[in-house]
Amino acid sequence: MGEFEDQWEDEFESEEEYVEAGEDGMDVDDEDEEEEQVEETEVWLPNKKLGKDEVLEADQSVYEMLHTMNVTWPSLSFDVLWDNLGEERSTFPATTYLVTGTQAAKPSDNEITIMKLSSLNKTQVHDEESDDEDEAEEGDPIIEHRSVKINSGTNRIRATPKTWSQNHLVATMMESGEVHIFDIEPQVQSFDIPGAQLHSAQAPLHTIKSHGRTEGFAVDWHPTQPRLLTGDCAGKIYLTSRNDAGQWSTTGPFTGHTASVEDVQWSPSEPTVFASCASDGTLKIFDTRSKTKKPALSINAHPNTDVNVLTWNKRVNYLLATGADDGRFSVWDLRTFGKGKTPEPVATFKWHTAPITSIEFHPTEDSVLAVAGADDQVTLWDLSVELDAEEEAGRRELAKAGGMEVPSQLMFVHQGQEQIKEVHWHPQIPGVVVSTAGNGFNVFKTISV
Repeated sequence: MGEFEDQWEDEFESEEEYVEAGEDGMDVDDEDEEEEQVEETEVWLPNKKLGKDEVLEADQSVYEMLHTMNVTWPSLSFDVLWDNLGEERSTFPATTYLVTGTQAAKPSDNEITIMKLSSLNKTQVHDEESDDEDEAEEGDPIIEHRSVKINSGTNRIRATPKTWSQNHLVATMMESGEVHIFDIEPQVQSFDIPGAQLHSAQAPLHTIKSHGRTEGFAVDWHPTQPRLLTGDCAGKIYLTSRNDAGQWSTTGPFTGHTASVEDVQWSPSEPTVFASCASDGTLKIFDTRSKTKKPALSINAHPNTDVNVLTWNKRVNYLLATGADDGRFSVWDLRTFGKGKTPEPVATFKWHTAPITSIEFHPTEDSVLAVAGADDQVTLWDLSVELDAEEEAGRRELAKAGGMEVPSQLMFVHQGQEQIKEVHWHPQIPGVVVSTAGNGFNVFKTISV
């Protein structure tokens, strides 16, 4: 399987057991027919090619919820909007609000789309021998939308957190190089107004023009303050802040990268610190108080390949994860940075067979993260898992049958989408994952997380 390194050394502890997926049970009278049907069904691993007339079908028994949504225009990026429906919700049907920016065929057809997805019922189906009566619920999801017209495709969109923003603000990094900040609170509120307008022309609260005509992909709102980071393909990062009078101002650039800044993220615990990664293969740590606006720390995180994405662990604030163009993702301990030696990742995984396009730590489970790749997979990982001898033997048998090694930390592989671009955990509905791809959105919750 390529490379797998594990130096975790008890950074995470877990008492959860790993449940290995098996074949679906069948209840037929004819034993020969049963054997024939079993032979026609097999475990699929990503190194296998589908044969003629073969198709992949999701095993509905391993999803508590799975819904798909097609869209008119694809979206490279989206974000989950905070709501007032409660924290740590676990009951069905579920409701979620999303915001996304389109990649339309013509610039004038682009828009910011605000969506309310409701009646997201439980879809899990158990086998006939199961005693569990909590089966799939009736009814189709309800999709409502509002839109704001824009004149350029959106590379990255991010919404403000509930911790400091009473209104729903979104920042959109455009193909044109401009960054627009919109107040979409009227659109969010309009879902409760019968007959509300679906489409609107709306001026942004503020437009950042510091990037000139250079587009970018790196955007992140501060977790506790009205401050926004934006990075571009020229390797520059700017900081835009709002004062008490509601006025926006931009400072920078922060420099040090020699290629396109692909992602940027604020520290969850240090209010002046942020991390960035770039196509130059580096991960850098900046402090906004620096007069030189140069990085305080820098490592060659993924040599000779682009570093596409990063995620900062919100529960264990010295842990960062990065995903690269060669399909690898690594987890870093910031406590090892700057001590005279070249830092090594505490874990590196090579499961995906194409560039990592998105990565995100779970908001409340500190050892769990979601990873998306250009190989049309969303994978869920629990870095705390250590299998016992029997479980490890079973995993080896599965690997032998499939012709590839399956890391014990890999909890789930979700497929069915093409050109997956971004994945997010829902911060208020534990375990719910939303992903966007060239053929639309998936909203799902697995039995693994």
